[in-house]
Amino acid sequence: MEVVPATWIAKVKWTPSVERWELALEVGQGGQIRDGLRLRVRLNHKGRRIVDDVYSLERHNTIRRIVLSDPGVDDYRGDMLWSPSHPNLLRAELEMVDEKDEVIDRVESYAAMRSVATQGTRFILNTRPYYLRMVLDQGYWPESGMTAPDDEALKKDVELARAMGFNGVRKHQKIEDPRYLYWADVLGLLVWEEMPSPYAFGTETVRRLTSSWIDAMERDSSHPCIVAWVPFNESWGVPDLPDVAAQRHFVKGVYSLTKALDPTRPVIGNDGWESVATDIIAIHDYEADPQKLAQRYTHPAENVMAMFKAERPGGRILILDEHLHEGLPIMLTEFGGIAYSKEKGAWGYSRARSSDDFAAKYAALLEVTRSLPLLAGFCYTQFTDTYQEANGLLYMDRTAKFPIEQIAVATRGAESDAEKRIEARWRQRVLAMQRQQKKRAHSVSEEED
Repeated sequence: MEVVPATWIAKVKWTPSVERWELALEVGQGGQIRDGLRLRVRLNHKGRRIVDDVYSLERHNTIRRIVLSDPGVDDYRGDMLWSPSHPNLLRAELEMVDEKDEVIDRVESYAAMRSVATQGTRFILNTRPYYLRMVLDQGYWPESGMTAPDDEALKKDVELARAMGFNGVRKHQKIEDPRYLYWADVLGLLVWEEMPSPYAFGTETVRRLTSSWIDAMERDSSHPCIVAWVPFNESWGVPDLPDVAAQRHFVKGVYSLTKALDPTRPVIGNDGWESVATDIIAIHDYEADPQKLAQRYTHPAENVMAMFKAERPGGRILILDEHLHEGLPIMLTEFGGIAYSKEKGAWGYSRARSSDDFAAKYAALLEVTRSLPLLAGFCYTQFTDTYQEANGLLYMDRTAKFPIEQIAVATRGAESDAEKRIEARWRQRVLAMQRQQKKRAHSVSEEED
């Protein structure tokens, strides 16, 4: 708890624009709303002051665009951009100042220059294709359930995900503690934020989920680690999407609402199957045989979509609009789920007989998954065991089921082969586009002549 003055800084929200090389800052007053106040903003990068400005403070929300110094040199920009490999943060000091130039309230914050998008069939981070290696994380602890025992436990989970070779997590059915998001920002880990699902569809479901989702986005949107929003999972709460128009309108409406509140991040309308509105085709497929998985996803996207009309992982149709997938990235956002446990009755999608068998099965599955050009990334199930689910890479107490170093090599490949292939394909695509543009320009020139 904190003692605050009669008027205080109640809201700070950051939205970066790498394209314009600026930061949008939104600040709100709390308590007794006053006129004539000003806001002093200081930004520091690696101990160097890069912004020191004063703005007038409106009675309600104040939005200011802070233009950063940009010499137009990529190396300089790279030194400031945030990514998992370089989690650069801008430290901020904000002071609320009155007419006498006296400081009424002061807060510290941080921001980051980072952009995310989808472009063609790839996920884009800071204007470059980026291969997503994610793990499903439900965020439970044996001693305290959904609540972390302490701050160190949250930090450790971020460190473990990175140590196992992942560059991101899909927080599953949980709006995570802000301290987890803080450590993901500081240490460098991408996060997909997912709304916990309702049990049944109805007007109360629509009202509660929409309200809670808006609150979650409002609280967490300044975190650079969050790179995607996931309002629905596996049609939970909307179980009759193919047949009930109201449920389809609900998913489409929340998707559009999410894009309206935050146009800077991709949105996965319904993760897993029965997609009606999405920026990424997210597939849940727990096929245990790596070769069958390879056969399923080595075809062009249109062939894979056609295949899913007859062969349906999870028993559900993948997309409800046959053209929805066109030009969108495709990802396996749940797969694997290999169970290994000494406990009887432990559950998983397939089973390993021993620690060595688990290591071999995981390595084989990940090697095939990384090799599939169709995919923009993956999300393995899952980070730790959770009660009856024994398909974690770690036990629930965070002990590894086989050596962390082996997990990391299997996850990312010895030489990050997926990233290299994607970069090479992307360069080829850009060169092809440039050649095509030159041909068109030459053709137009000849016609004019």
